[in-house]
Amino acid sequence: MKIIQISDLHITPPGGLLFGSDPADRLRSCVRHINRYHPDADLCVLTGDLTHAGHPLAYERLRAVLQELTVPTRLLMGNHDSREAFWSYFPATHTDVPGFVQHAQTLGQWRAIYLDTLQDGYTNGYLCQTRLDWLQDELARHAGPVLLFSHHPLPALQYPSMDWLRLSNAQALLPMLQAHPAPVHLFSGHVHRCSAGIWNGLPFTTVSGTNHQHELDLVRTGAATSTFEPASYAVILPNEDGLTVHFQPFGYEELRFPYTGDIGALKCM
Repeated sequence: MKIIQISDLHITPPGGLLFGSDPADRLRSCVRHINRYHPDADLCVLTGDLTHAGHPLAYERLRAVLQELTVPTRLLMGNHDSREAFWSYFPATHTDVPGFVQHAQTLGQWRAIYLDTLQDGYTNGYLCQTRLDWLQDELARHAGPVLLFSHHPLPALQYPSMDWLRLSNAQALLPMLQAHPAPVHLFSGHVHRCSAGIWNGLPFTTVSGTNHQHELDLVRTGAATSTFEPASYAVILPNEDGLTVHFQPFGYEELRFPYTGDIGALKCM
């Protein structure tokens, strides 16, 4: 099984630029890379901030770009999104929790859970009691390993400029996740950086954005500084022994230097 995760697209309406860049063009570059190198992927999960300001025309642009992607998709909400505008352009999106973009599906031996952590009017994430109760029931019904996708990270990443904007009630999820009898791996976006670690015994992964990144400043508090560091997406490979996550850059000059056994004979392709 192969799952692609991309995040923080920040698509704008036609003619709109973000830091001088058109996020739709950068997403197209990502889509072309996935189509070329991972057309066999079973799923592409987009973990929120699909648009920059929830504008309906931004979702129309997003839909047009995603029509070029050959891999099936699952779309999540981020703090920059609007459920109302999203539903108007993606009305067929499945949900298990009315009013939220939250659901689950079985992928082989794994249960993939997609959380809606958007709390209207707030930058940090939040799960109301309705969404928490659904998650608890979902975990109780499926005892196997879990891939848990959300926009907002549950753990603090020791990254002050973004940690204060994570899922604000992550501690409410911790007991049910720790009690689950099989492995649970947490996947999120929001921070515009690739990271990995362990949070209270739970492994986690975050990915960078497709348009811009946040500078890795481990001292600065307040708003993060945006940069155009290289973008990437995650290639998630669940298997019977566990899973592996690779981070794949895109939009770079694709030179290749095959090893021939002789350092002096390396050639550029």
